[in-house]
Amino acid sequence: MKKSKTMIAGAMVAGAMSLQSTLSNAQPMAGDDPASTEIRQFHIQIPAAQIADLRKRILATNWPERETVNDASQGVTLATMQKLAQYWATSYDWKKCEAKLNAVPMFITNIDGVDIHFIHVRSKHKNALPIIITHGWPGSFIEQMKVIGPLTDPTAYGGKEEDAFDVVIPSLPGYGFSGKPTTAGWDGDRIAKAWIVLMERLGYKKYVAAGGDWGDNVTENMAVMAPAGLLAIHTNMPATLSPEISKPLNIGGPEPAGLGPDEKHAWDQLTYFWAHRLGYAIEMANRPQTLYGIMDSPVGLAAWMIDHDTKSEELIERVFNGASEGLTKDDILDNITMYWFSKTVISSARLYYEDKRAFFDIRGIQIPVAVSAFPDEIYQAPRSWAEKAFPKLIHYNRLEKGGHFAAWEQPKVYSEEIRASFRPVRNME
Repeated sequence: MKKSKTMIAGAMVAGAMSLQSTLSNAQPMAGDDPASTEIRQFHIQIPAAQIADLRKRILATNWPERETVNDASQGVTLATMQKLAQYWATSYDWKKCEAKLNAVPMFITNIDGVDIHFIHVRSKHKNALPIIITHGWPGSFIEQMKVIGPLTDPTAYGGKEEDAFDVVIPSLPGYGFSGKPTTAGWDGDRIAKAWIVLMERLGYKKYVAAGGDWGDNVTENMAVMAPAGLLAIHTNMPATLSPEISKPLNIGGPEPAGLGPDEKHAWDQLTYFWAHRLGYAIEMANRPQTLYGIMDSPVGLAAWMIDHDTKSEELIERVFNGASEGLTKDDILDNITMYWFSKTVISSARLYYEDKRAFFDIRGIQIPVAVSAFPDEIYQAPRSWAEKAFPKLIHYNRLEKGGHFAAWEQPKVYSEEIRASFRPVRNME
């Protein structure tokens, strides 16, 4: 079945760990059925031989000639990739990332036949509100690591005790350290159902959810299902396109009449993305198994991941040219290296193949929704579109800085947005 551009326009790296990684011996949580609901502690340990092999492969890269233009219009530039590779092979230390990840509580539980990896950090504050935050492609649970502290311990980051959260950050199936589905059918709806089970399994009767990219897809699907425990959702890449916007966008039609300034800006962002940045999504939506090359080449993988959206690519280029940005060289390589060691290049790409939903089209959500509109996202959703898409819009903010990886790039702002978004629903029954 041929997919429309809106079906594949979405999002963001991850999968199941290799056999050489280790799970610590852990007992089921009290009250769980060991046969079906066991929750096991998880620990990462990449062998030195795999790290050495990665460096060897980077240094052995078969480089192409330089692009024939003086910008990135033909793809991620040779200069950027060679700077990244040089740092990756000679200065980057995966073990620092590994220690950082192992310092937070990580777990595995099986849901619907697939092992789901997740971080679970409980706040020390009473009456903390549980939140499940979902990443996208080419991101991972690493995107949300910087907001764990501000959300679980707000008083240590300039916030108030009453804004505390218990934080759950899962890895999508086929991503990170979650299991890789062996049969078809793991689309956004199925993942949303799994997340509802996960929150119930953790004992949460009331909770909220947040996400961007594929994380928005899953989170909005949860909101459509409206389980009894889900109070509200937050999104930093909302689905707000009405048929009047989606149809001409999808077929390359003319700009709709009567757009206001913010709507015109969003239309221009979307038409540019459709015309110039959808190549990765088209390939993964139609032929994900063909991506053997980036399963075998770390530099190929890095370039594929970086070539996601213009603003993120420009940010990464500035970082490897020495600029101080929301992300560091190590931030960028932590995520890419995690994809490499987890061998999830193709398994993560399959989500594009599985999910048939038009990514940005209105879904008909009836529960409370909060929107943070970052300027360098694929498109900065206008308030007018958000109000039409979400009848119970409880928060909307048009930010001045930040892009596709909002929690990763701007953790302080993102944390403040999450706190503000869910204050109205904390006492809902």
